[in-house]
Amino acid sequence: MSKPTLDIDKAAKKKKAKSLLMGSVIAIVIAVTPYIFYSYNWFPTTNKLDLFFFTFESKYQESISVVMWFFMAKFVPLLLLIMWFFTCKHWWYHVLLIPIAMFVFQIAALIQQERYLDEVEIYWLIPIMMVVTPFVYFIRIKLFDKHVLGIDLEAIDAELKVYKEKERLEKEKAKETENEKNDSREAIPFSSDRYAPHKQA
Repeated sequence: MSKPTLDIDKAAKKKKAKSLLMGSVIAIVIAVTPYIFYSYNWFPTTNKLDLFFFTFESKYQESISVVMWFFMAKFVPLLLLIMWFFTCKHWWYHVLLIPIAMFVFQIAALIQQERYLDEVEIYWLIPIMMVVTPFVYFIRIKLFDKHVLGIDLEAIDAELKVYKEKERLEKEKAKETENEKNDSREAIPFSSDRYAPHKQA
């Protein structure tokens, strides 16, 4: 077996091992998401949480456990959506950015201790939806034209370029032929005796 073939096989095995490791990590994270969610039960029922580096105090909830229940209800779906976004191979995976942004805004509102949650986040999503939705729809149109209607825009553009190039070459060839004819006419010598009337003896 040649050295290039060995290098290709080695790279393929390395890529497969990396993919297997990444898949295993994702599978483990998905499997433990119920435990991540129910971890809110480990937090105190008072409205203050003392940690080594800061103290968190809830303004509108009487229990830190309730605050963490709200947080985990947003964080776990966000975590799953992020993993789905980076592993999805479908053409529409960009649309996952919309629910991802929604959960990010909800978590930000929860951290900022706003009283009314899940009420104004929809307005924050409008700019993201205005960008993501047309982009995804544009991809959908291109794929629909190519795979359903059989219209390959790139192939059509390539054919048009070939046709234009062929037309340009034909025009240049016709112009060269015309120039050659003009040159041949100019090369024929003109003799006045040829057209003069013959004298009678």
